[in-house]
Amino acid sequence: MQNFIFLQRKSPGVLQQMSGDFLFNKFLAPKYVIISPMREHKKFLKKDICITAGILGIASLVALLLQRFGSTDTHVPLLFVLAVLFVSRFTQGYVCGIVASMIAVVEVNYVFTYPYFEINFTLTGYPLTFVAMLAVSVSVGTLTTQIKQQEQIRLEAEKEKMRGNLLRAVSHDIRTPLTSIVGSASGILDNQQLLSKERMLELIQDVKDEAQWLIRIVENLLSVTRINGENAQIHTDDEIVEEIIGSAVLKFRKRFPQMSVEVVIPTEFLMVPMDGILIEQVIVNLLENSVLHGKTTKNIQIVVNKHANRLIIAIEDDGEGIKETVLPVMFDGCLQSMEGEEYDARRNMGIGLSVCMSIVKAHKGDMKAENKDTGGARVLFWLPMEEEHGH
Repeated sequence: MQNFIFLQRKSPGVLQQMSGDFLFNKFLAPKYVIISPMREHKKFLKKDICITAGILGIASLVALLLQRFGSTDTHVPLLFVLAVLFVSRFTQGYVCGIVASMIAVVEVNYVFTYPYFEINFTLTGYPLTFVAMLAVSVSVGTLTTQIKQQEQIRLEAEKEKMRGNLLRAVSHDIRTPLTSIVGSASGILDNQQLLSKERMLELIQDVKDEAQWLIRIVENLLSVTRINGENAQIHTDDEIVEEIIGSAVLKFRKRFPQMSVEVVIPTEFLMVPMDGILIEQVIVNLLENSVLHGKTTKNIQIVVNKHANRLIIAIEDDGEGIKETVLPVMFDGCLQSMEGEEYDARRNMGIGLSVCMSIVKAHKGDMKAENKDTGGARVLFWLPMEEEHGH
């Protein structure tokens, strides 16, 4: 019999039923793109040209309006100095700022200085105006470039830190289930005449469980690789939130069929830009953590809200909650033994949550965890409802 999940909307009597085949077929194809450096350079060049033209155009329009209603032109050079400053700030490198300063000087001379629509290089203060605009463009361009370089260095350092944390944790996560698989398989092969049928089935089930755990580790590592590759970036499409959540719950129920999962969503039809495969992985990881680390978890609730142009998804459980000492570091991917409990053992919480945080951050969102007043834990994350530039 095919399993179904029921998505409960925030109004009485409205239920939607979705089958696993319908949900999973949507996410079979990978959703990431490889961008060459030349293509990326052309993309930024076009963007810089548009920014430069737009800012100079706005400055020209404002100057014309002020010239029409004002009695003096002294404000025009200051206005174009400001335009050159903005061009240097919001474009890459120095070229656009220097070109904008040259265009601005000629335009001020030709359009906004008497005699109008004539080039006159003998005007008092003309060389000083040109030098001032050029100095502004070079200075702001230098500062902006340095800031961007420092930000890039910081991001690379964070990536390396996360990779190191994952490698340290995964080395143990992979070794333990492999050892268990080898031990169970050897026990069956060496003692098949001595083992009862029930004991043999138990060992086979152990092999299956350990293999499934390895698959989940590999899925998490592939997700991180897709985010942190040198020339890879996530590709977002408008996805139906119900389908993403439904697919994640169906995948979760295959491992935990006895667990009660309730999904509460708004009556509004929600389409959000995201990488469907990665966000589905986030939800699956959070659901599994609710069971594995809640210990006494019996019921899980997924609550979806829309607030201030954000999609907020919260996974709540009725388990033992999260220790206060763990909350500040649970997304770091390097949880160590705490209070006699192995948090960095085979069923690791830190790896899955660090992957979740990386995925959500790549979507320009954020994530946090807290304990509920009524008992249990709540882990929530939010995504922007609209595509952001530079994503």
